[in-house]
Amino acid sequence: MRTIKTEIIPIQSTIAKVNAPRELNREAICVFVATGFFLDTDTYWKNEVVLKPGTINYLDDKNFLIESESWFQWHYSPKNIDFNHCVTQFSELFESIIDEQVGDKKVILPLSGGLDSRTQAVALKNHSQIHTYSYRFKNGYPEDYIGEKIADSLGFEFTKLEVSNGYLWDSIEQLAEINQCYSDFTHPRQMAFIEQYAKMGEVFSLGHWGDVLFDGMGSSVKWTKDQEINWVLKKIVKKGGLELAENLWKEWGLNGNFKNYFVERIKGLLESIKIENTSAKLRAFKTNYWAPRWTSVNLGVFESALPISLPYYDQGMCEFICTVPEEYLKGRKIQIEYIKRKSQKVANITWHAQKPFNLNNYNLNKSPYNLPYRILNKVKREFNNKLGRPHVSRNWELQFIGAQNDENLRGYLFSSELLNEIPKGLVNEFYEAFKSGNTVKYSHPVSMLLTLAAKFKMETLK
Repeated sequence: MRTIKTEIIPIQSTIAKVNAPRELNREAICVFVATGFFLDTDTYWKNEVVLKPGTINYLDDKNFLIESESWFQWHYSPKNIDFNHCVTQFSELFESIIDEQVGDKKVILPLSGGLDSRTQAVALKNHSQIHTYSYRFKNGYPEDYIGEKIADSLGFEFTKLEVSNGYLWDSIEQLAEINQCYSDFTHPRQMAFIEQYAKMGEVFSLGHWGDVLFDGMGSSVKWTKDQEINWVLKKIVKKGGLELAENLWKEWGLNGNFKNYFVERIKGLLESIKIENTSAKLRAFKTNYWAPRWTSVNLGVFESALPISLPYYDQGMCEFICTVPEEYLKGRKIQIEYIKRKSQKVANITWHAQKPFNLNNYNLNKSPYNLPYRILNKVKREFNNKLGRPHVSRNWELQFIGAQNDENLRGYLFSSELLNEIPKGLVNEFYEAFKSGNTVKYSHPVSMLLTLAAKFKMETLK
């Protein structure tokens, strides 16, 4: 017998066997195509499960799960503490975690225009070796401009990167091996630069999940169970995902209907979280079921190049969050105040989510103060559209649009591996809906069908 203790937010999933037939878990796959990630312990197979976060698990010598018990459960136990003291506690904890994780190694820090990596940047400002980078989409918003501003203000080395058109098709098989098709292939944009990372440094410091831990969720008042369920559904079901899931459910002849099955699953998972405060409860839900099954899945891309560290995943950080009054988390208050304290130069740089405003004046991002920017931005987009340079804000636009991309996409969607499991008529229905012009709604279903095609291809090659 062996014992496996899982982290509160696992970086990697551990799969164990259970007594069930070795056949596709079609109900789980329907959830996967609706949301983009597998729910709870689900995998592609009925006889395999992922070990739950924050548990101690006992397995036999054949990797069968014998017993599982919890060692950590999310709770809401706010301290009676003033805001300034709370920010000071965060500052000390955050900086100690980062120091412990990266030591004296040369750190690679991906910089976005948001708050999580910016918070890391100011925490690392006295570290001797930092290489930062940002990327932009071709014809997209120049987010690398914000990243460069942050890097320059702190004296960090900086590299600009651009996500290229059609990079996916040269790397899709490698990416499928890395994430085992537990995520679609258009979200891990870091795959476009995987060959460049080893030249930048020795360890990644990644800002994943800070935006969930350090913001309010849902409402400050207590919601009903139905309100909680509806919030979760709104957050995790992707455009077009429910439609594809319901169609697959019918084609596979599964009992009942997909939506009822899915709602009951969500209801059960929410009821297992014993927290009264709505915001804290919903954060716990996302962290238990979204972080390890979606966010963590593609961390393997970074890890395939170099070791990774994640300060927001740290056990101490998770325990700290359970003690912070929700009022202090709402609106990213703690991170904003921390950055202001540590570097006013960084605080004065544009916050992407509130552009063109920064951390000192984002409260002005409303009419009439933001009208000049919005008007100018609209004029620029219309001008670029007339020049044949449409604005790109999503990776699938660079990987699915255009003749060569379409040829590669069709090669997977209409492969025998996928059509052995999903009727050609259904695949064609969603492909044509995407091609007919409703690309935003149907990009997710097409991406999920592509993921399934790659998975089934992998299985036939074993």
